Amino acid sequence: MEDKKIAIQVRGLEKIYKLYDKPSDRLKESLGFSGKKRYKEHYALRNIDMTIYRGETVGIIGTNGSGKSTILKIITGVLNPTSGSVKVKGRISALLELGSGFNPEYNGIENVYLNGTMIGFSEKEIDERLEEILNFADIGDYVYQPVKTYSSGMFVRLAFAVAINIEPEILIVDEALSVGDVFFQAKCYHKFEEFKEMGKTILFVSHDLSSVSKYCDRVVLLNKGVKLGEGSPKEMIDAYKQVLVGQYPVPEESEKLKESNEGEKIKEQEGPLEEEGGNLTNPDLLEYGTKAAVIEEYFIMDGEGRKSSAIIKGQECSVHMSVHFLEDIPAPIFAFTIKNIKGVEITGTNTMVEKAFLEPVTAGNVKHIVFTQKLDLQGGEYLLSLGVTGYENENFQVYHRLYDVLNLTVISDKDTVGYYDANSKIKVLDGY
Repeated sequence: MEDKKIAIQVRGLEKIYKLYDKPSDRLKESLGFSGKKRYKEHYALRNIDMTIYRGETVGIIGTNGSGKSTILKIITGVLNPTSGSVKVKGRISALLELGSGFNPEYNGIENVYLNGTMIGFSEKEIDERLEEILNFADIGDYVYQPVKTYSSGMFVRLAFAVAINIEPEILIVDEALSVGDVFFQAKCYHKFEEFKEMGKTILFVSHDLSSVSKYCDRVVLLNKGVKLGEGSPKEMIDAYKQVLVGQYPVPEESEKLKESNEGEKIKEQEGPLEEEGGNLTNPDLLEYGTKAAVIEEYFIMDGEGRKSSAIIKGQECSVHMSVHFLEDIPAPIFAFTIKNIKGVEITGTNTMVEKAFLEPVTAGNVKHIVFTQKLDLQGGEYLLSLGVTGYENENFQVYHRLYDVLNLTVISDKDTVGYYDANSKIKVLDGY
């Protein structure tokens, strides 16, 4: 393609953060004190090249901490790169941190003009789009009230309406299509499809692989700040699945990012979860029970026999736990439950329901329990809980329970309605 058709060009892009052990080290460096280096370097991005042509919809996928949001912020000017260059040809509207330019003391309409002006529109151009923006937001007379009085839902609706209705040449989206209620989300996706049909350039970051597969012409895969590859949505989604289970051949540059200048490991995943043998365990889990029996080991295994918290939708997987019995128990019940991140119990079972184990166990024994199932959950993040319970003289006893102990990520490129996929077979026939 000719250079004039390029919308975004990224060359040799790098972003390095200095990590200090304590605030005083940062202060000493800022004051120019000489001596040893007081920080470690963390590469959020390393040597990224990427070209996006006009009219393309390009997706960026990768695990948490791969640099997806960082590269979008550099392209939109929110962050400055450490090195490299970014060239943008066309007016950008970015759905990144919605409402970040709003003044809480201004009412909705005043903020529409403020935000539009910041993006680069004249008052006349905003006048022409005002009605469409307000109709899209659909928050009624609240547009005349200060936005500090808005609910979070109303605030996001107005911010999204401003960003999506200014007819940019380039639209940059970072997980923003999941805002508001289900009806507003449908409206957002419809607008997104309109942009694509109009031949707008779209750069799209999402964990929703179904949307990436549906909308994107091309996909870029990042991992630990390094570009692993680019290609068709199917090719890159398949590669992403390999990354999640540790089976993708990692370039030498990506391996270097595992260590800082001091040789210390950089965490691959931020947040409260810790990685243990391919599973993400929760250090802040809730546990209780008499401890007459104790769950000492637990993990999830994928259909290939690997310990992994990432399971491909429709794949067979197994939940494992080892239980050490410290007392005689007449009829232990072993159980697991899967919840979504909102705490809703989605599914689960136990050995009593399944009539899989109805025997007494004596003190000193260890039992390893394996629950095997085909996982047809919709793509997303889930939490796994485990338990050992039983009945003694008709009284229910909890010996050991571990709530939200493991993270489970279901990878899907086709999500249907609800929690589970019914795997419907569809025929469309002529006539009655």
